[in-house]
Amino acid sequence: MMDCEDKGNVSYGITTFQQIVSSCCGAILTSVLVTPLDVVKVRLQAQSNPSLKGKSFLDSDGLTDHIYLYENGTGKTWHKTSARFTGMLDAFAKIVQREGVKALWSGLPPSLAVSVPTTVIYFTCYDQLRDAFINKLGDNDYIPLIAGGIARLFSATIISPIEMIRTRMQSRRLTYTELLARISTGVTQNGWLSLWKGWGPTILRDVPFSALYWYNYEYFKMSLCKKSSSHEPTFLIIFSSGAAAGSIAATLTLPFDVIKTYRQTELWELDSTHCIIPRLSKIAPACAIMISTYEYGKTFFRRLNKDKDMKNY
Repeated sequence: MMDCEDKGNVSYGITTFQQIVSSCCGAILTSVLVTPLDVVKVRLQAQSNPSLKGKSFLDSDGLTDHIYLYENGTGKTWHKTSARFTGMLDAFAKIVQREGVKALWSGLPPSLAVSVPTTVIYFTCYDQLRDAFINKLGDNDYIPLIAGGIARLFSATIISPIEMIRTRMQSRRLTYTELLARISTGVTQNGWLSLWKGWGPTILRDVPFSALYWYNYEYFKMSLCKKSSSHEPTFLIIFSSGAAAGSIAATLTLPFDVIKTYRQTELWELDSTHCIIPRLSKIAPACAIMISTYEYGKTFFRRLNKDKDMKNY
């Protein structure tokens, strides 16, 4: 892994394509492992508003985005209202007992469709921006904060139309022909900016999270390396730094997460004290898994490239 004392080019020794592969693997692994937590979170939150049906929800942890379909009516459903949950553990147990283990991964396909491209753009952009700022401005502790915020702003802007289109398709079960017709009508009536409906609330929530996350992650990683006298960050250092940074960012940006942002299809309205626990229970492991996988991938490619260079030499 990178030397803990080296705060320079984090992309040194690897190509942009290898960064993309690393972030892609991280997004897939994170989605697979965290989706059960998301499903439980959505089920618990849905109990507070039983009138919702046929809705699609875009859930974000600041690093990745996930779409879940909530149907409380006829047709294919992944949510059943027969069970009443008293907490997260109770929800896990009852979902598995009544619907089977597969129900915990019921939102995985649409989640991957959004999280993979978003994460690839976001993480690759962060590393590229961080390198560029360091090369031009020199070492500065606030570079991760600035680079993280800009990277999230850029990725959210690029992906926003895709999120809106997929959310509408999931919520109304439209065919591609019907979806294209509605999009065309919307663009004709409201202009191209209608594709970015809901962009503002998303930026308000995710950009501060990303800025705080990367600032704290780099700080914790450097501090733990120094305390343990490690020349390079270990898996434990990266994992714990990611979890701690994610928890802090999630707590500080919680007010933005509970703002009513009913722009694309539907988002949740909850009291802050009721959603902080499920929010943290998802974001802390998601951040830890994603950053650990990403850093491991970069380390793998860096060593692979180094071995190739030595053989060629």
